Amino acid sequence: MHTLLAQGIDIGTTFSPAKSFPTFGSLVNVIVRNALVIAGIIAFVLLIITGFRFIVGAGSGDTKQYDQTKQNIMIILAGLIVIAAAVWMVQIVEKLTGLNLLSPP
Repeated sequence: MHTLLAQGIDIGTTFSPAKSFPTFGSLVNVIVRNALVIAGIIAFVLLIITGFRFIVGAGSGDTKQYDQTKQNIMIILAGLIVIAAAVWMVQIVEKLTGLNLLSPP
């Protein structure tokens, strides 16, 4: 049987941050949790910027800009709902299976 090169390498000695993740699942856990937080922050910032543009568009009387920003606000709110639904679904799966998917070990 042939030995693959990747089998003989201890990643903990080559890449020191890998020591803090004992399993691949713990690494994925950290990545997913941080991705959800970053997505929420981006959506919140976009909502604030678009809300400002909505107010400016409504005050200027430009109906095209007003309608565009109104549509953007709806898209951002839909994105926030999708992010929240994803977190809730993962929490439901955690409760049903007893696994720690997004919870710290």
